[in-house]
Amino acid sequence: MSTTAELLKGAAELFPDEVVTQAHVRHLDLPGGAGRFALITLDNGLDHTKPTTIGPQSLANLNAAVDQVEKEASEGAVVGVGVTGKPFIFAVGADLKGVELLKQHSDALAIGKGGHDVFKRLSGLAVPTFAYYNGASMGGGVEIGLHCTYRTVSKAIPAFSLPEVFLGLVPGWGGCTILPNLIGADRAISVIIENSLSQNKQLKGSQVFELGIADAIFEGADFLEQSLLWTASVLKGEIVVERADVDRGEAWDQAVARGRFVADSKVHGAAPAAYRALDIIEAAKDGDLQKGFDAEDQALADLIMGGELRSGIYAFNLVQKRAKRPAGAPDKNLARPVTKVGVVGAGLMASQLALLFLRRLEVPVVLTDIDQERVDKGVGYVHAEIDKLLGKGRINQDKANRLKALVTGVLDKAEGFADADFIIEAVFEEMGVKQKVFAEVEAVAPAHAILATNTSSLSVSEMAAKLKHPERVVGFHFFNPVAVLPLLEIVRGEKTDDASLATAFGVAKKLKKTAVLTKDAPAFVVNRILTRFMGEIQNVIDEGTPVATAEKAIEPLGLPMSPLVLLELVGPAIGLHVSETLNRAFPERFKVSENLAAVVKAGKRGFYVYDSGRPELDPEVAALLKQGDTVLTEEQVRDRVLDAVAQEIGLMLEEGVVAEAQDIDLCLITGAGWPFHLGGITPYLDREGVSQRVNGKPFLAPGVASVPA
Repeated sequence: MSTTAELLKGAAELFPDEVVTQAHVRHLDLPGGAGRFALITLDNGLDHTKPTTIGPQSLANLNAAVDQVEKEASEGAVVGVGVTGKPFIFAVGADLKGVELLKQHSDALAIGKGGHDVFKRLSGLAVPTFAYYNGASMGGGVEIGLHCTYRTVSKAIPAFSLPEVFLGLVPGWGGCTILPNLIGADRAISVIIENSLSQNKQLKGSQVFELGIADAIFEGADFLEQSLLWTASVLKGEIVVERADVDRGEAWDQAVARGRFVADSKVHGAAPAAYRALDIIEAAKDGDLQKGFDAEDQALADLIMGGELRSGIYAFNLVQKRAKRPAGAPDKNLARPVTKVGVVGAGLMASQLALLFLRRLEVPVVLTDIDQERVDKGVGYVHAEIDKLLGKGRINQDKANRLKALVTGVLDKAEGFADADFIIEAVFEEMGVKQKVFAEVEAVAPAHAILATNTSSLSVSEMAAKLKHPERVVGFHFFNPVAVLPLLEIVRGEKTDDASLATAFGVAKKLKKTAVLTKDAPAFVVNRILTRFMGEIQNVIDEGTPVATAEKAIEPLGLPMSPLVLLELVGPAIGLHVSETLNRAFPERFKVSENLAAVVKAGKRGFYVYDSGRPELDPEVAALLKQGDTVLTEEQVRDRVLDAVAQEIGLMLEEGVVAEAQDIDLCLITGAGWPFHLGGITPYLDREGVSQRVNGKPFLAPGVASVPA
């Protein structure tokens, strides 16, 4: 049987590029004569922008540090052992770059077992152990602390989580087993399942303490000092840590049932990680930790060798890395400064944009519209949103006053835009209206000003065609709600020059948006794919498949909402408008549904009513539907929809709408909330064989979002 050291040595050889974390041991005398103490500090030698991670060599280093303190503890040389991190970072978990490289189930099993073997030594020492969560703590970092006897947490921690389920893993170094035994199953499920599946929601320091994960909480400024004072009091018996009893009866079973309900509502059985985590939590009810650790090892190895995790890591890398270096963006040094922003329109979308520019750029923002009432309403919306931020304590009174003073509204574009550097229109989605607006703006704006359009589907080149300077027009397409969805499609028109494009990318970065460069093609990226996707579902309904069957067919994808609920969110009229735009461009693939047109004409907000709290087909909509007699099964619907999407993506890549399939996935994840476990969409289409069936080849090279060959 391999020793831990041999396991880790073998794993380290598979991962030569690991950013290695050291485990430095130093000794200090605790206050009040409490005794000699060993403190292990986890540090990768880089600043806080490169958080500490745990790969095989890092685990080996921690193992060696534990060898040392174990000897000291057994000899009575120390009264306790603590673990903390470098400034602002405790540790943010396993190094995913290493996980990507694993090709064998046995290697994956070794990673799980290696982590357990090292961490559980912390709970087996002859003296009490203490974890001091001083900064960001995630995944394996959190789990190191769970193996300790006591934990303290800094009030200043911005991010604490077990995010594994979000990526397609389980907390596999003790999290699934120890956490429910520490704080109860229900709270553990909130952290492991619910938060992970809610876009990887993070806990703050105060929440970590309130949940009972930490035994004490201290201010960030003197966190370690206060933690050591507390430690001394615990060791001297002056403080006795009391923890609430864990209910191992019906409450545990109810918590697991709630977890399954949460998982079903989020991923609809489409991704296995949440269910594997719940199985381990369910089995942890009897408190047998070793049995739980063995189950974690097995789940970890199975999931590491599965497609969902590889898609999850691929998606994570897209959002963390590719998003920061947009493919095809011009040299950022060409960008011009933006010291004032103009917004044409003062409706809801325009007002949301004005608020975003105001908050992120902190420059004057001026709105215009066709009458004073609309202008006042737009400015009023921005002021009200600033007041909400003030009320929540997100900004102080000075900042609120300053922001309110920066936003104004005028009727006269010449007065508003004469000194603006960046002017964006958010008016009615009709080409004639947009061209008229741009002609008016060009007549009064300075020569260097960027003219941006928030169009969702119209041609940017056509919009600019009648202007004297079409080179400064750029598509700047946001997604609703603007404050929530990170994507910004930046569209290069036929005449758009590099300086205008670079300025647009510079502004996007300041807005903290994920910018993706797209060619000026109908509906750009997200709306084109979603319209083809929704259009195919509408087609099968029109041909005769019941609405419920068509909707249920898509559940195995685990999308955030069903297609017809999404249509309701977008608005049937907008959906119809985009389908008409695409029908003009590609009539053979994009039909305009007469049923959808009838729903819009009847003024319906969607296909459903919610009288019972659940979506049910609106009887008035049902009466409008004219269906054929071709009834498909769920599987037939799913095949047809996925084939259509694969075909459309293949054509978009041939047309050069974006640089690579990776950009399609980045757009769907950040602009439409498509899940990480799909990797956007192309890894799923590859994995299910759809890409090969439709296009004769996969979208991605082997190993990019799959297990390397």
